[in-house]
Amino acid sequence: MADGRAPVRDLQYRPASLDGDENDGPSEYKIFLSVLVCQCQVGLSFYDSRDCTLHFMPDKIDNRDLQLLDRGIEVCKQRLQSAHIPFLPASISEKERILYLSSCISFDSVTMLRSIGGLLKCLYRRRVGVELEDSNVGVPILQLCPYTLDDVVYIDRDTYSVLQIFKSEQHPSVYKLQSGVREGLSLYGILNHCRCNYGSKLLRQWFHRPTRDINVLKRRQEVVHFFTSPSNSDVMNSLQKFLRNIMNIPTLLYKMSLSHTKVCDWQNLYKTVYSAVGIRDTVRSLPQNIQLFREISKEFLDDLLYIATLISKVVDFEDSIAENRFSIKPNVDPVIDEKKRRMMGLSDFLTDVARAELENLDSRFTTCSVIYIPLIGFLLSVPRLPDMVEKEDFEIEGLDFIFVSENRLHYRSAKTKELDNMLGDIHCDITDMETAVMTQLQANILQHSSCLYKVLSLCAELDCLMALAKASQDYGYCSPTLSPHGRLTLHQSRHPLLELCTPVFVSNPCICSETEGKLKVLTGPNSSGKSIYLKQIGLIVFMALIGSDVPAKEAEIVLVDGIFTRMQSRESVSVGLSTFMIDLNQMSQALNYSTGMSLVLVDEFGKGTNTLDGLSLLAACLRQWLCKAPAECPLVFLATNFHSVLQLGILPQSKLLSLLTLETAIDGEELVYLYQLKEGVCQSSYAANIATLAGLPPALVQRAVEVSDLYRTGRTVKRIDQPSSDEQIKRCERVVEMFLALDLDDTSVDPQHYLKEELLPTFNKVL
Repeated sequence: MADGRAPVRDLQYRPASLDGDENDGPSEYKIFLSVLVCQCQVGLSFYDSRDCTLHFMPDKIDNRDLQLLDRGIEVCKQRLQSAHIPFLPASISEKERILYLSSCISFDSVTMLRSIGGLLKCLYRRRVGVELEDSNVGVPILQLCPYTLDDVVYIDRDTYSVLQIFKSEQHPSVYKLQSGVREGLSLYGILNHCRCNYGSKLLRQWFHRPTRDINVLKRRQEVVHFFTSPSNSDVMNSLQKFLRNIMNIPTLLYKMSLSHTKVCDWQNLYKTVYSAVGIRDTVRSLPQNIQLFREISKEFLDDLLYIATLISKVVDFEDSIAENRFSIKPNVDPVIDEKKRRMMGLSDFLTDVARAELENLDSRFTTCSVIYIPLIGFLLSVPRLPDMVEKEDFEIEGLDFIFVSENRLHYRSAKTKELDNMLGDIHCDITDMETAVMTQLQANILQHSSCLYKVLSLCAELDCLMALAKASQDYGYCSPTLSPHGRLTLHQSRHPLLELCTPVFVSNPCICSETEGKLKVLTGPNSSGKSIYLKQIGLIVFMALIGSDVPAKEAEIVLVDGIFTRMQSRESVSVGLSTFMIDLNQMSQALNYSTGMSLVLVDEFGKGTNTLDGLSLLAACLRQWLCKAPAECPLVFLATNFHSVLQLGILPQSKLLSLLTLETAIDGEELVYLYQLKEGVCQSSYAANIATLAGLPPALVQRAVEVSDLYRTGRTVKRIDQPSSDEQIKRCERVVEMFLALDLDDTSVDPQHYLKEELLPTFNKVL
């Protein structure tokens, strides 16, 4: 166990030899696994002693609430930074070491870092692989490899942010302004039409764990496809009404196990079970060839009807609400019914007793009453007389004073004592007996609770899929064809978020095959829609990986194993890196960890450094992908303003490369964006037109155009404070005029003095 209590498990393997003889196999090796679960997040890492590799899995959301750790992250970071990594130069500085590690491992995945810290401590303590070496020799780590669970798509935190899959914002209500957070404009926000809380939680879990398991996705798709049909809208509305009443079953059952059930809990449980029965009856009339419908029909057992009937027959909700405690209906327990009848008739009976008591009281009292107080019993109540001031004045012969309240004196008389002995504490008896009935009812429900958990799971899944179907109907999505190969084909695709924010959205296609067009370079002026197109592709692929329909007319989508982005810089306070260094980190992950089944989105890489260096790095990255075999090259969508990377012809010829641009038009001096994708390369950045659209002064824009032309043609760029050629000529003309105006015949004129003091200084200013 490491600091932070990260659980570590040893896994030992004895693999067979390559020639099939186990006795001649390789020496025994071990895999050390560290798994940490904390607040719905799972962090995982393992060390393989065979090839000295450290594998790590970025944080993944889980559906269990396990709180194992809330400190120790800095210790884990220090262990990672001081790990023995032989392939790094010995002279590397601490800052450079952090830079390299941050390019391989996301320091934002806190749970994963804690897991790595626990694993490293275990490795150091056991001296794995270096048992016979000096103590100053560390456990070697020869590779750093990302690891993902089977069929779970790799997506880092930056990608979730840049694609706006989630977006938290402050709640607009003044009552929740300080602590309230709600979902803003995001993909999750527009797709979450769930009716119960567990449905929303499950949908969020799907978003955090997109899958490439074709069976899971087809299971979801067939339900979404069923409910997107207009003929099934009434059925979906009925089911969604039932789902509104599906409450937090685990919490309800937990309260029952502790006998802490309140009246509202019984109401919620009854609504939940009754609604679940309604869902079952509705689903049984739907096509049973759909797997989810078949499971609901099968798993929603008669135990549900039994629980609903039992609660309905036993619990008197009206009386329970009035009494604010558990109360049962008549004919459940005859003894309780008898006691309740006594309680109901007690009022008239006590009135008769009070009349008899009044006859024996002092004549000063004209009225009295006999009351019943739970846990105290029956008491005689009389009004407090004006002369009753001190406690001694309360004494009445034959009566035992109990207390005074609201100018009434309460006594215990012989008759009230007789009533206590005869009737007892009837109210408490009823409460105790009804509590016993509640305990028995709880026990019966808990015996049949296994079906309730299954009900919750299937109801949440049904809720999620109907939410996706509702979004598909509202926004006009289509059902995609899922491809296990490297094909990505979209017809008239749209950005699911931006199309909701603008009255007109131009749809665009995307065609990638397994051998052609897998690396697309997109050029075009600023604000022409390059970034939107990249995010659009990423969001559409992501939506397909959770089983949703997608914003397109037709779609065939490849089941990618990861989505990598280099689309926007993030703040990195902990390591203090520059923007370009962070961009390099993101790009290195895309280059090192992407496979032939990955999606890579790159926007404006290299702009954080000088033009030549940025262009060179971009060209080198593109070349590395283009030199791969078609099956090993990921799907790459790259937007850039470095037009030279294409114009200089420095990229290798390859069918994998596809050049795209977004159309624009010039209307007079105004640049018009058409946002239509086409093949080709943008020949100009239209920077001057864009600057004019942005409101920069015309003179400033004109000066920028002059400098750009001079620089491009290799001519000298003069400072802005030097006069123009026209102004220079005018100054020269004025000097000549001064010289011609000199009268040499005038004896009072000194030519030497005139040339030295007047003409030459003026001439120097001109030069």
